[in-house]
Amino acid sequence: MKLPKIALEEHVDTPDTVEDAASHFAPQVWPKFRRLLLDIHGELLAHMDEAGIQTSVLSLNAPGIQSIADKKKAVEAARRSNDYLAEQAARNPLRFRVFAGLPMQDPECAALELTRCIRELGFAGALVNSFSELESESSDLYYDLPEYGDFWGTLASLEVPLYLHPRYMGKNRPKFLDGHPWFWGPWAFTMDTATHALRLMASGIFDRFPKLTIILGHLGETLPFTIYRISETIRVVGHNMPAKKPLADYFRENFYVTTSGNFCSQSLLNTIYWLGADRVLFSVDYPYQKMTFASEWLDKLDVISEADREKIAYKNAERLFRL
Repeated sequence: MKLPKIALEEHVDTPDTVEDAASHFAPQVWPKFRRLLLDIHGELLAHMDEAGIQTSVLSLNAPGIQSIADKKKAVEAARRSNDYLAEQAARNPLRFRVFAGLPMQDPECAALELTRCIRELGFAGALVNSFSELESESSDLYYDLPEYGDFWGTLASLEVPLYLHPRYMGKNRPKFLDGHPWFWGPWAFTMDTATHALRLMASGIFDRFPKLTIILGHLGETLPFTIYRISETIRVVGHNMPAKKPLADYFRENFYVTTSGNFCSQSLLNTIYWLGADRVLFSVDYPYQKMTFASEWLDKLDVISEADREKIAYKNAERLFRL
């Protein structure tokens, strides 16, 4: 049965920011992805129609705003990009919603821009591409730092989710990845984003704001398979962690995950075991994955109930985003 679908990790770009990603692609493939990232109303919409995706929530391609080391420029670029995506979505509001890009280099400005995007532009939430650079590529900001406390309070008060998305690691990537560039995307993405999520859990931010909601892609960046051991080992070793509860509790209570780029039935079953089908959301990871493949995988999935397939396809997103 072909289900209607809402997709949440579908990347586009603006003429301002699109070239920021060029260095991460081989020269022979970049022109294709550049075209796809910019063609919202042509190729993206055609792929959605073919795959039976009713609505896509658009977000800036990585690294987006997070790679702009100058605070002022990051703030200006975020505003321009959000205005641009708001204009694109307004051209076809039944098919497109938007996640705000945020200048996390400046937590106060990020909170203000988030508020503007939700209250004035009607965005669905925010998506940030993991750590932000400040002044230099070697200064990586993660959002468990104390200066982000008020930002998280703003997010909680607005009652919208934040999608924590990967990006390529910079000069601070682990040395054991050197000489193995083929791991920088599929494995370094996961390492960095999962660690970032764990740092948020350990920081106590979910104790301060228990209704905070974070979304992780790729079926949770391996956390459904590792959270038990991480949480249990911390308990056994007895570290005086700021968080009041086991990390596994925050994962179950404050996180959703999407299927983006991880269309593996065995992995999905383990994820549902940990989080429940109510916290799994359909996504593709366009333009890096094919919408038709992702859609057909879910349509033909016979290892879960029809009710759970409907939840993942669109019902959970309708509830979370009040669509």
